[in-house]
Amino acid sequence: MKDLLEKQFKLKENNTNVKTEIIGGFTTFITFAYALLVIPNILKIGGMNAQNLTGDAAAALSMANDPVIASAFASVCISSALGTLIMAFHANLPFVLAPGLGLVAFFSYNICLNLGFTWQQGLGAVFISGLLFIIITLTSIREKIVQAIPQNLKFAITAGIGLFVSLIGLKSGGLVIANPSTLVSFGDFTDKTVILTIIGLIITAILVARNTKGAMLIGIIITTIIGIPMGITSLQGAKIFSMPNVGSTFFAIDLKGLLFSNGNGILGAILTVFMVVITLSLVDLFDGIGTLVGTAQSSGMVDENGEAKNLRKALTSDAIATTCGALLGTTTLATVVESAAGIAAGARTGLCNVVVSGLLLISLFFSGLIGIVPQSATAPALIIVGILMMRAVTEINFSDFTEGLPAFFTIAMMPFTYSIANGIAVGIIFYPIMKIVTGRKKEIHNMLYIFAILFILRFVLMPD
Repeated sequence: MKDLLEKQFKLKENNTNVKTEIIGGFTTFITFAYALLVIPNILKIGGMNAQNLTGDAAAALSMANDPVIASAFASVCISSALGTLIMAFHANLPFVLAPGLGLVAFFSYNICLNLGFTWQQGLGAVFISGLLFIIITLTSIREKIVQAIPQNLKFAITAGIGLFVSLIGLKSGGLVIANPSTLVSFGDFTDKTVILTIIGLIITAILVARNTKGAMLIGIIITTIIGIPMGITSLQGAKIFSMPNVGSTFFAIDLKGLLFSNGNGILGAILTVFMVVITLSLVDLFDGIGTLVGTAQSSGMVDENGEAKNLRKALTSDAIATTCGALLGTTTLATVVESAAGIAAGARTGLCNVVVSGLLLISLFFSGLIGIVPQSATAPALIIVGILMMRAVTEINFSDFTEGLPAFFTIAMMPFTYSIANGIAVGIIFYPIMKIVTGRKKEIHNMLYIFAILFILRFVLMPD
């Protein structure tokens, strides 16, 4: 078995071993497992439920008594497992593919609620965007886009993702909350969930500082256990075993309705669908590229040219997974930022993904247990992963203002707009502006002009 794994995943070549990959897989899964329950709840708001309710009424429904939501949960697990396996065997990289939370929110709030498409029609748009991904990936356009991004922006992407991941952890752990007067502020430090987050942060930080193998995973487990007597880790109502409910969302895409349903005529429908597909494509393109480039740079997973290893294969895996995911009934699949947790634990190959895929399929039968791990236990891991990724900021040449300003906006806009894609977009818009006004146009790759214009049009025509 060891020889087989070595032959398939080239463990020695990547300076890793079976034990490290397994730990990395468990770490990634537990860190992002909360999304398995969050995503179906967001999809409810877009109408993906049997009663076709939205808002608080939809949120009140449970997966147990709503077959569509149960099927949505199954779709997320199965499509994520499939996409993650494609990444494992085609690209041999430890990047998990799953529906991106930002894209899920865009699907429900913009495509379904604002534009009035049904969730079946929305899946049609996702399917078309997946086909577009495949085309531009096979023609190596996506790879050329990555190569066109300046080195300082790549470092900025790494640091920006670090801040973004940390913000997710700080918010989910209650350490940072919304404040109408100051935008954000400290949470309530007398709240049990906040106290547990702090305890978990201290434990995990100590383990990481001492270079403990599997520090993130150990920290999550210990924090979850501590949460039991505190009343935060709830074991009540947790089912040991439950059969998955599949079928209601599988192969439910409605391409015909997508083109003829919004009442604006064929020309208006085509324009609307075009903008939806382009937006999905751009957001997924740069979310995926941002995560791939960022985590690869921070973990040393780069080739001799300084580019992410097996980049084209990784992007191809992403494209195929998105198309398959739409057919299986879920939104655009992207490289999840929580992959960085497993990579920080030492994962370097697709064997990590095999572990994650197995856990995703197993979770189909143990959906109740997935919810036992509280956000206060996963938040510290996200915060520390962000800290580790922030090291890239030291590589940015801030002494050159034409490089420093785009890099700053790339870093700042990710957490401040809660979007990796927005940060990359603003950085790409400002980069050519800074170079042109200082007479340094030769430093600009021609492809950056194209995407700067596309991003400006996207912000103007579809500001949401």
